[in-house]
Formats: sequence, structure tokens, C-alpha cells
Amino acid sequence: MDDHNLEEFRRRWQEELAQAQAQRKRRRPEVAPGRGEQASGYLALAQGLLEGAGRPPVARATRAEKQDAASPSRSPPAREGAGGGEQLQEQLVDQLIRDLNEMDDVPFFDIQLPYELAINIFQYLDRRELGRCAQVSKTWKVIAEDEVLWYRLCQQEGHLPQSSISDYSCWKLIFQECRAKEHMLRTNWKNRKGAVSELEHIPDAVLCDVHSHDGVVIAGYTSGDVRVWDTRTWDYVAPLLESEYEEDEPGMQPYVSFVRINSSLAVAAYEDGFLNIWDLRTGRYPIHRFEHDARIQALALSREDATVATASAFDVVMLYPNEEGFGQVAAEFEVQKLVDYLEIVPDTGRYPVAVAAAGDLVYLLKAEDSARTLHYVYGQPVTCLDVSAHQVAFGVKSLGWVYEGNKVVTGYALTLRPSVFENHRPGTVSHRSILVYSLEAERCLSKLGNALGDFTCVNLRDSPPHFMVSGNMDRRVRIHDLRMDKIALSLSAHQLGVSAVQMDDWKIVSGGEEGLVCVWDYRMNQKLWEVHSRHPVRHLSFNSHSLITANVPYERVVRNADLDSFTTHRRHRGLIHAYEFAVDQLAFQSPLPICRPSCDTAAGHNYDLALAFPHDHV
Repeated sequence: MDDHNLEEFRRRWQEELAQAQAQRKRRRPEVAPGRGEQASGYLALAQGLLEGAGRPPVARATRAEKQDAASPSRSPPAREGAGGGEQLQEQLVDQLIRDLNEMDDVPFFDIQLPYELAINIFQYLDRRELGRCAQVSKTWKVIAEDEVLWYRLCQQEGHLPQSSISDYSCWKLIFQECRAKEHMLRTNWKNRKGAVSELEHIPDAVLCDVHSHDGVVIAGYTSGDVRVWDTRTWDYVAPLLESEYEEDEPGMQPYVSFVRINSSLAVAAYEDGFLNIWDLRTGRYPIHRFEHDARIQALALSREDATVATASAFDVVMLYPNEEGFGQVAAEFEVQKLVDYLEIVPDTGRYPVAVAAAGDLVYLLKAEDSARTLHYVYGQPVTCLDVSAHQVAFGVKSLGWVYEGNKVVTGYALTLRPSVFENHRPGTVSHRSILVYSLEAERCLSKLGNALGDFTCVNLRDSPPHFMVSGNMDRRVRIHDLRMDKIALSLSAHQLGVSAVQMDDWKIVSGGEEGLVCVWDYRMNQKLWEVHSRHPVRHLSFNSHSLITANVPYERVVRNADLDSFTTHRRHRGLIHAYEFAVDQLAFQSPLPICRPSCDTAAGHNYDLALAFPHDHV
């Protein structure tokens, strides 16, 4: 207790003592204050704290006091009793003040804690510990089942992240339902129970590119058409996005090179260098159209906002909407080589940041700064790229010399630990590897892999913390532990190279060049199931209850265009599959833009009848 609180305590005590003296002048007290009657105010607090009681105690007469009261000769006058009581009270308060000065915390351990303080203590417990505490006593049960505690548990485990505490009356029950649903979804994933839908193709067109975000899928075709599906509700208002090309020139629209989508925007880049941007909330016509002088080599769209980045020829342009909502050029950069990979860094605040890979150069592009060379190895091109909020990971191959800043150095002496090159020749780097760089420090953190084949895909953003998953041309999928700088698990997954991969806290979904989609439980090092299609898997994305896969053909030439059949489409035009493992969320009776074949099914390993195409609803 500090000096100010002690002075306030003494002042209030003196006021109570003065009031008690004034009352004693009006009437003669039967017993001295603090002995025969219940103490109140700060005197009661002092007595309770010094005696270790939870509440101000009712002063009880001791045996000696009872004997004094029974003996008339020992009964003191009223004035002496009052004086003795005042002296005792002053000694009591002085003793309390001295004790408070000697200790930092008041010992409330043997009394009942305030409810708010108990909640603050219980908030550090998990669900099992709360269950054990609820069995201690009725009081602990009330505290352990408080709505605040179970609401916090739901938020910590990712259940109903957008809800507030007032949305439900019993958060413990909601938590139990979410856990049961999570267990059901995991069981359906493992046993391949659910439903699969094949998204409708455009006649006489070949699939060029596919992208998805949170269950919304966008696809571009050789006919120049761009189509969008919302696999969550199947009630999207504009499944076909219109462009601004002349309608009287059928077949003259250029191919769609790239498509990207987030929660509010859809973007498509065409072979002739045009870029269309649609607002998913307003309709099917583009809100912005941007023209490049050459073909667009790379396209990126932020997941969080409306930032768009394009790479054409030797220029990288970053677009960002102004106050009126129209896209404008936020930054423009010039690079030395053609860009192969382009990604936007998430959660960068006001100024957008992108990372571009052009041959053997990796650039860090900040909107308020010029292009900076993040990594350069002569003769060692980048084969894949992915970014997170603080790191960037990219695969490199073969031999080379390292360039950092304005110096050419041998090996990786300035960027990596010396132990990495214990078995390598000075000045060169052998095999293929993945480099992880810090975006804040702009330096290399670790070198992972050392594989014989080129790394074809890497997923850093969607992986659990401190882990990363990659695919390689040697047909293996690897899990990298970023804390230990080593490979935690290596799976022989595909017959050809791995083309797409993603992981979460217990499973891996990978796609191969041969068209195989595999689902693994990497904790058990076991393949759960697989499904095969003709074309390479160019896109896959999953969450807890759904999976989107896209098989995009190598050739963009329509074969047998006069035969508009499912078999022709399946062999030559590409496929998009939407898997749903939360069966209770399906709506088969609604009119959907989906091809549901009557006789043909996808070949698969460990195939479950619940995943067959719904023939009864064709």
C-alpha cells in the first residue's frame, strides 16, 4: 500500500472514530466499540484482515470478558470503557498500517476471491482443466462454466471467429457442438465420405487457369470467358463475368492467361495484355480495365484488400483503388529480366509490398521505395515462390555464385551458416534447395532441401507455424521444420513431379503432373485416398470442410469441337472438382451450374460410394 492510500485510510478511520465519539456523548454505550457490538467500516476491515476473516467479523466476548461482565465489582465506568476502546482501536489501526507497509500484497488467500479475479485466473486453463475444476465444488463449477471462459476457448481454437459473446446464451454447448462437427469433418476426410461436384465447362473451350478463395472459384478459358462459382451456397448472381470485347466478333477474344479472386474482387489477364477487374458485389461487368504494352507474364491479387500486381515485359505495376473506388497505379518498377513468379505480401499496412522472381533474381518491391534485389545467384533460376507476412520462400536449382548487395561472394558465406556447406566445394552450391528469407531484415534465414530434382511448388502461407511444405520433380512431398532447418517428413507421393501442395495441422493434399490428387495423414505417414484425372493438377485449395481441385491441360487446342459430350470434355478440356465433406450443408435440389454425369465416374483408390456423382438428381 502506497503512502497516499495509507493517509486516506487513516483519514477515514479518524472520521469514523470522531463520529463514534459524538454518538457516545448522546447516549451511554453498553459495551465498548469493537467488543460487545459488531464493528463497521474501516475498523471492521482492520479487524477482519488482522484476524484473517473473509468478512468483517462480529466481535464476540471472550471468557474473561464474560466474567468481567458478570462481576459488578469488575465493571468499569462508561468513560473508562470508552477510553480503553479508543486506545484499542488506535492500536489496531496502527498495527494494520505497519503490516501493510511490510508486505506488497494483502493476503486474501484464506477468504473468497472476487468473481472477476477468479475468472482472470481460470482463463489460463484449457477445456480439460476447466472440466476438472468444475468437479471440485459447486462454486468452482459455476466459475468453470462461465460464458466468458468458453467464448474465449471458441475463439482460441478458431470456432465462430466472427461471433460476439452476446450471439449465444450457452458457449459451452456451442463449443461442444463445434468440437463434434470438427470430429465429424475429420472422420469424413479420412474415410472419403461426402459429395463431389464437377463444375460446368464452357462448350468448345479449354480450361486455361483456375483460382479459388474461401469456396469461391474462378476459371478462365481459351474462348476468353471467365466464370465464377460460389461452392458455399450455389446461388451466385453472376456466374459468367462479361468482358468489353466486341460481341459481333465471335471467336476473336484472346485466351485468358491468369485469373485470381478474393472476397471482393475477381481479376483476369488476357493474352493481348489487357487486365479486367470485377467487383463481386456489384455485378458481372468490369469496374476497371488496364492495358499493358506486352503479354502479362504474372498476376497477383492480395487476399486481404484490393491490391493487384501485374508483370509485363520488364515492368511490374501495382494497382490500388483510390478514394472513389477506381483502380490507379500505386507503384511501377523496372526489372532486368522477365518475371516468372509474383506474390503480394499480406498484412503490410498502408503501402503494398510484393515479391517478384525473374530468372535468377528475386526482387522486393515496396510501393514507397524502388525495387530492391533480395537475392541473386548467377545461373541459378528460381523454380517456385511463396510468401507469408514476414518471410519469403523460393526454390533454386543447380550451381551458381552468390550476389548480395554490391559484393560477389563464394558459396553462401554471407547469408548462411558455415555448416550448410561442409560437404560442398568453395564458391558453388550443389543440388536444388529452398531458401527462406526474412522480409524485414532482407537476409537469408535458412537453406532447406538439397534435393536432386527441382522444387516445383512451395506453400509457406497456408502451412502451420514454423512449418512449410514443398513438392519436387523427384515425385516427393517434403515437410520442412523451419525451427530446426531440416526435413521433418518426406513422402513418395506421385508418379511424376508434384505440381501443387497444401497442408494443415494433420493432413497434406498434393497434386501431380500425372493428374493424381492424394490426401495424406502425415502424422501416421499414411495415404488416406487418391483420385485420378487426365490432366496435371494446377490448383488445389482446401479448408476444414471442402476441397477444390483443378486439372488444367497442357495443350490449349480444342479437339473434336463438334462433339459436345462429357467424355470429350473430360479428355481434352480440363476439369474442376468441388468436394464437400460437411454433408448437411449440401443442396442438391437447387439449380446449379454443374455437370453431373449419368454413367461415368472418376477412377480412385479406396473410393467411397458417398462420393459418387449424384445420379438420382440428374
